[in-house]
Amino acid sequence: MTTQQDIEQRLTDEVVASFANTPDPRTRELLQALTRHLHAFIREVRLTEDEWTKAVEFLTATGHITDDKRQEFILLSDVLGASMQTIAVNNEAYGNATEATVFGPFFVEESPLVGNGGDINASGTPCLVEGSVRDTDGNPVPGARIEVWEADEDGFYDVQYGDDRVTGRGHLFSEPDGSFSFRGVKPTPYPIPDDGPVGALLKASNRSPMRAAHLHFMVSAAGFRTLVTHIFVEGDPQLEIGDSVFGVKESLVKKFEDQPDGSTRVRFDVVLAPQQ
Repeated sequence: MTTQQDIEQRLTDEVVASFANTPDPRTRELLQALTRHLHAFIREVRLTEDEWTKAVEFLTATGHITDDKRQEFILLSDVLGASMQTIAVNNEAYGNATEATVFGPFFVEESPLVGNGGDINASGTPCLVEGSVRDTDGNPVPGARIEVWEADEDGFYDVQYGDDRVTGRGHLFSEPDGSFSFRGVKPTPYPIPDDGPVGALLKASNRSPMRAAHLHFMVSAAGFRTLVTHIFVEGDPQLEIGDSVFGVKESLVKKFEDQPDGSTRVRFDVVLAPQQ
């Protein structure tokens, strides 16, 4: 006698088998594993047709709101923890190398060259950021490209303003001794964009859209694994409440020291893992 379980399993097996002739082995592995897990989810929760329709509508809306300045799918990946899990899988711990965290949806290619000591021109409490780039043996890494970007004091990135401004972002290169410095602003907590499908998802699940205050870095150099990370502000109350994209790591929480002139100062020493 054929059971309901048999019927469901037969369909899963049939769909998995349909990808058996995929020429690229990795593509075949991904498609077959995705099919098995997706079907297992549908069967586990006994997904209704109405729920399936709403899921399709949700993904359609996510696509519609995405453009060259807003990536709602990355935002969705972030709030589901998929971004951080992918980072964990692809950035295995290596000695004392700096930990990686989420890329976020607001990186922009071809940021301006600000140079060492330069200003990325964001509005807020001025902050001098100093540090070095070294390998895991402590040797300086000269000429490393350091991309930085951050929100302004109102919690917005330049691309969220809808005009052509370029602020709060730039790139520079480490000096022969591995050192670098630039001027930005002290980060403040801000909500991720919550006026779209991802925001509706957070509201439905009674989750906060707030991110802990942070400053983005992407550091790359020949022979080393590219590092995408943030630094967070020690004492930020949002650290205790939680980060909406699960990006906080204790090693990345840094002390921003107040200066007599009202500015702040922070040090961030980057340690790059070798390319493997």
